[in-house]
Amino acid sequence: MPETNPENMDLDELRTEIEDIDREIVELIARRTYVADTIASVKAERDLPTTDESQEERVMERAAENAERFEVDANLVKAVFRLLIELNKAEQRRRR
Repeated sequence: MPETNPENMDLDELRTEIEDIDREIVELIARRTYVADTIASVKAERDLPTTDESQEERVMERAAENAERFEVDANLVKAVFRLLIELNKAEQRRRR
């Protein structure tokens, strides 16, 4: 998909671009949740704990690195990932 330059777009085009981005974000969250659910199943089969703090720490480190790479506020990105992690853990606990 070719990148569009927002500076050359009118307001309606910008709003359409935001809608497209929002749809992609939701799709990525759905994909991530599916994979996290699969991980939960593997953990359950192997009787592994729901929480893996070292893995969570690596996820947060990657989130901060990616935030820096894309010049986005690291605290915001880490908060989003913390929420995703907590929701996945809650779902894993619910299923056990």
